[in-house]
Amino acid sequence: MEMGMIVQLIEKQSDGNLVQIDERRWSREMVEALHHVNYVTISGREFETIEGRLNVEKQTMELLLIAVRNRSLT
Repeated sequence: MEMGMIVQLIEKQSDGNLVQIDERRWSREMVEALHHVNYVTISGREFETIEGRLNVEKQTMELLLIAVRNRSLT
């Protein structure tokens, strides 16, 4: 049984600061879905994925996100 991968969601704020907003294990299917999507939602907020990085030392995927303004999802 495959466990998936730890994914860290990092928001790039308008002032340039980077803030980690989530970290959790994603299933293989969720990671593969990144090939087909440009946006993710978390805690009712929508973000555009702008960059991804594989951190070999931590064995995690880091996704850099920017908030989509005026489109809060609930």
